[in-house]
Amino acid sequence: MIEMTIDSIRVSLMNYQRVVILREKGTNRYLPIWIGPNEADAIAVKLQNVDLPRPLTHDLLQSVISTLGASVDYILVSSLKDDTFYANLALSVDGVKLEIDSRPSDALALAVRVGAPIYAEESVLDKAGIQLEEEMGKRVSEDRVDEQELQGLSAYQDFINTLDLEDFRKRRS
Repeated sequence: MIEMTIDSIRVSLMNYQRVVILREKGTNRYLPIWIGPNEADAIAVKLQNVDLPRPLTHDLLQSVISTLGASVDYILVSSLKDDTFYANLALSVDGVKLEIDSRPSDALALAVRVGAPIYAEESVLDKAGIQLEEEMGKRVSEDRVDEQELQGLSAYQDFINTLDLEDFRKRRS
């Protein structure tokens, strides 16, 4: 498991889809995950400390978990199959460890609410991670993905190519 942070939430100007950009702690490797607009908003309002008059669904989930005496240990982006990311919530309740299947977007929205660490499996980063060169802000090619997997990720590649990667460097400064 590799520890990640939420770097940003972006909107593609080509198709208005949202993508959350996770960044591996201490490196220039990023993991873009497409998410829905509601989940993007749920993550963004918490990251920006926006007060809402009523709880969002993820606030309700946090309250239910807490009320049942459980805690969120971490979330894990666990796999990527057929262009779909999968995640797990790692919970503890009464000394018992539980793993709950989740969409990454919901897991991330919960993680920002409870301050839980975010992880990704190395295999997910090998398939969909983007490495940026420090000086140029350009992607570094990696030969760890076979041709069939690369074709399956072409929609992600098309989206990634529309991102302004120079903006990543500005935000990190």
